[in-house]
Parts: sequence; structure tokens; C-alpha cells
Amino acid sequence: MKTAIVLLPGLNRDRDMISAIRTISGQEPLTVWQTETEIPAGVDLVIVPGGFSFGDYLRCGAIGARMPVMRAVADAAGRGVRVLGVCNGFQMLLEAGLLPGVLMRNASLNFVCRSVKLEVTNADTVFTRRYRQGQMIDCPVAHHDGNYFADAETLARLKGENRVVFRYADGTNPNGSADDIAGIVNAEGNVLGMMPHPENLIEDAHGGTDGRPLFEGALDLVAA
Repeated sequence: MKTAIVLLPGLNRDRDMISAIRTISGQEPLTVWQTETEIPAGVDLVIVPGGFSFGDYLRCGAIGARMPVMRAVADAAGRGVRVLGVCNGFQMLLEAGLLPGVLMRNASLNFVCRSVKLEVTNADTVFTRRYRQGQMIDCPVAHHDGNYFADAETLARLKGENRVVFRYADGTNPNGSADDIAGIVNAEGNVLGMMPHPENLIEDAHGGTDGRPLFEGALDLVAA
């Protein structure tokens, strides 16, 4: 599978994501700059990494979501291409309307950088199929605006359609997110947004490999 990683000014997790894809797949991912108007042909997975696109001015992800490349990402998602947005990437997917809800300032009003526990609440997606339903995994977070919020109707729809794929578990919710939501998918199941950083937990040198199965699933790799 071909992977493309979106690059925008202010993102700082792009190299982590490039390294993760290279390590797991053995292939060098493509990179797509903010001014590009098309995702290259043959790309199967597009990743919007974390960081602070455009300095988080206006709102986190608000400017990045309006760059030409994000319109190209939306077009690709509409064609069924898999899209993963992590942290600031998740914020941009919400701002671009590819996923419902908003991400607000952490309830503590502090930047949070630590490991949390996640429960895999839907193991039946292309991103989570290498996990077990209900599996508990470790994953690091690093964000200031990760407090997921949506109105009651949207939350009920996400729950009813089984579109919440990760929840903070064991009292580790770092931001006050409604219903402990850490990651959601779109109705078609090919767009995932999540606040935690699976790319930072893919090999033993990281202290664990709990993030690796997410990429193995998304890249159609056989689990080790």
C-alpha cells in the first residue's frame, strides 16, 4: 500500500509518522505539501500528523483545514481512501467537516503530556482490526486542546453507529472529553481521528508496541 503524509507549517510530528510508516511497512511514504490540490494516484492511506499547524491561531487546526491539501484529502476520503488524523490532524479533520464534533481546551486548562490507557471499543474497522474488542492499550498523549465535545444527538449517533473506536480508560481521561472519547470514525469507516499518538509506541525502544497494530491494520499488513 502507498501512504502519503500531509505537511503543513507548524506540524512537528510528521517525522515521527514518516519513521513509523517506514519502520512498519519497509516503504518510504510520500509527502504532500499544503499547496497540493490532489493526493497522488495510487495512495491508499493519507495521514494528517500532529503538531501546531499555523501556530494554532484562530482555533487549533482551523487554518490548516482550509489549505488546498485538505480539500484534496476530503476528495480522497470521498473515494474511499483511508485517512488517519492524529492530534492536530484530528482537529483538522473536525474543522474540515470530515468528522463531527469539536475539540476544545483541556478541562484542566493545561497542556497534557503523558501515557494514558485506551479501550478499543470497536475492533471492526480497518484501523483497529489487529486489536481485540475491549482490549486495553497504552498510548501517549500530548495536547492542549483535546477535549472532545458534540451535542447529545451527535454523541448518541456515534455510540449507536459504533463509531467510537477508542475511549480513555481506567480514569486516565486527560482532557475531559465527553463519554471519554479518544478516537472516532466516519460513517463509512475509512476516516479515523484520534488524539493519542500511536506512532510513538511502535517498537520496544519506545517502551512498548501498542500503537503498531493500528498501522498494520491500516496498511493491510499481516500481524506479527
